[in-house]
Amino acid sequence: MSLKKIVFIVNPRSGVDRQKAIEEGIAQKLDPEKFSYAVWHTERAGHGTELAALAAAEGAFAVVAVGGDGSVNDVAKGLVGTDTALAIVPKGSGNGMARTMEIPLLLPEALDVINRGNTQAIDVGYANDELFLSNAGVGFDALISKQFATSEKRGLAVYSWLVTKNLWTFKEWEWSIKIDGKLLQQKAFMINVANGQQFGYNFKIAPNASYTDGWLDVSIIKPFPKILGSTLVVRAMNGTIDKSPYVDTYRAREIVVSHPALKLMQTDGDARKCTSEITFRIQPLALKVIVP
Repeated sequence: MSLKKIVFIVNPRSGVDRQKAIEEGIAQKLDPEKFSYAVWHTERAGHGTELAALAAAEGAFAVVAVGGDGSVNDVAKGLVGTDTALAIVPKGSGNGMARTMEIPLLLPEALDVINRGNTQAIDVGYANDELFLSNAGVGFDALISKQFATSEKRGLAVYSWLVTKNLWTFKEWEWSIKIDGKLLQQKAFMINVANGQQFGYNFKIAPNASYTDGWLDVSIIKPFPKILGSTLVVRAMNGTIDKSPYVDTYRAREIVVSHPALKLMQTDGDARKCTSEITFRIQPLALKVIVP
């Protein structure tokens, strides 16, 4: 029986020692009776998409994104609509998709998931033409994503500090929101459209979201007394943010959000420039993923 080929895509900027440890772990743990493998390195922004598409064209069984949600998103773009599966070795800060899918955060256990080779088709979302797997949004989360990207340090402490620093000065906008054709005019602190449950760090912005149900979950966080910000965080961590009186939730297949001054959104935690109107849509079961 021929071996199935797996391509690991690694960002060399993660550091030589870390890269060496990852490659040694793969050599020790990946089942040699099932798989052959190659380790490819990205050289620039968007290169992961090109490499993933190349691996799929060469008939790889799976492409493994070694990194955080941004790296996973980058690789997934090259695999949507192909027979090649996405796999994840979580090495980011928040690891929202891996946590939601219960993919272990430690390298040996994540490789065990790959060794078993169980695949499942999942939905993907689009914000205009930008693919997202976990969530996308505008408002406060887009601002924090932009600032987090330029921070020299990573991790939950930095993320929490940015949230705290910006919370008291952030100004809510009056948004035009169309949910499957129904128009709302709503002042909002943040509008998040989710395919998966969380941002990362187990912060569940859409606790009932599913990668396989064909729907997007919309969370509109309305203006709230800033002193209660920590209460919303606690609700997000325990999966009850949708029960807050300051959060409206919807389920839809298409959401259109607009504001004349809109220029920034986030997709899977990466800040991106955008037009004044964004259409969020779902593409059901468009991506194969290796799952536990």
